[in-house]
Amino acid sequence: MSLWKSVFKKKKESFFDFSSIGVDMHSHLIPGIDDGSKEMEQTLALLMRFQELGYRKVITTPHIMQDFYRNTPEIILEKLKEVKKEAKELALDIQIEAAAEYYYDETLIPKIKEKSLLTFGNQYVLFEYAFLQEPKNITSLLFEFNVNGYHPILAHYERYPYYHNKIDKIEEYKTAGVSLQLNLLSLCGHYGPQVEKMAKYLVDNRLIDFVGTDCHRMEHLEILEKNKNNKYFSKIMDLPLLNNSL
Repeated sequence: MSLWKSVFKKKKESFFDFSSIGVDMHSHLIPGIDDGSKEMEQTLALLMRFQELGYRKVITTPHIMQDFYRNTPEIILEKLKEVKKEAKELALDIQIEAAAEYYYDETLIPKIKEKSLLTFGNQYVLFEYAFLQEPKNITSLLFEFNVNGYHPILAHYERYPYYHNKIDKIEEYKTAGVSLQLNLLSLCGHYGPQVEKMAKYLVDNRLIDFVGTDCHRMEHLEILEKNKNNKYFSKIMDLPLLNNSL
């Protein structure tokens, strides 16, 4: 084989190794309690694929939304026990934990004040907004997170269209102690070109603290696997990501 062919072949076969992320901290794998996995068999298949991709741990985060998914810590943790039991019987070699993805509605601030939130790592709490309209009273929300000892992580910042042309908002969040999480699927164009553009901006400007799959179904992991040669997957490994600290 000539030198040039050898170089070309190496470039062509250079794929991203998901084991370098280590921990996925945003997914919907608990069966039957939100819009993610529907049954235990599906959950186990997803966990197996996470393991095959190289992840050593998943911290799955079911929705808690007053109008749609009225999950509680008790519901989530009890279901987690069932998942862990089934995974152990299959001898899956991947750690499984659970927290939640809290939707900012009228019930969230009372939960913060009660200190009843499911957390992971260093008192991290994953939260999200509505996609169509920027929520009100964000300052009050972030204040309550901080005074009650929580470290908030805003889920998939790149997916909120009302922030696409407000780059100054990022600095406001950072100053308020909020970490930003990016969906890997956003870098694949899964949510559309504008979200992809914003995701790439966040990576290029080193503004991301965590990355997650936001996996709801097998299709999501298949998309990630097909995009292993995406140059932005390699770029994120130059960021000071905190996934491996979890």
